[in-house]
Amino acid sequence: MACARIVFLAISTVLLSSVAMAVDHIVGDDQGWTTDFNYAEWAQDKVFQVGDNLVFNYDNTKHNVVKLNGTLFNSCTFPAGTEALTSGNDVVQLTSSGRKWYACGKADHCAARGMKLAITVLANGPNSAPGSPPPSSHALSSSASGPLMAAMLAVAALVFA
Repeated sequence: MACARIVFLAISTVLLSSVAMAVDHIVGDDQGWTTDFNYAEWAQDKVFQVGDNLVFNYDNTKHNVVKLNGTLFNSCTFPAGTEALTSGNDVVQLTSSGRKWYACGKADHCAARGMKLAITVLANGPNSAPGSPPPSSHALSSSASGPLMAAMLAVAALVFA
């Protein structure tokens, strides 16, 4: 019985430590997504990982959010047909590693008012290189934590019964 408890605790520790908790990054914090804000400075001390979310809060009568490539971002160019997020409370899930670029496509907000954000998304954590492979299949997303806990409790009930 003591051996079963030790095995259960060891497995539980390993499984729980592999649960990745997604982080919601509120872009601009209390200022939100707005003009005349330094988004490069805002992003510099943050770690963005696959599975995290960018939350853009803004006045949708004045702003939008457009995902761009690096070239379009640098020139604040928005080709015809470029899709924009327009809800005023947009959540963008970071699903892949590497550089990501976002800007406001309204008026001169990108070029003249600094309404642009460039980030690097890491795959496996703070020490990962951009473009590294995604997390291994044994790493669980936060959405798996509920079923994982239920399974662990069921196993514990059987072991300790």
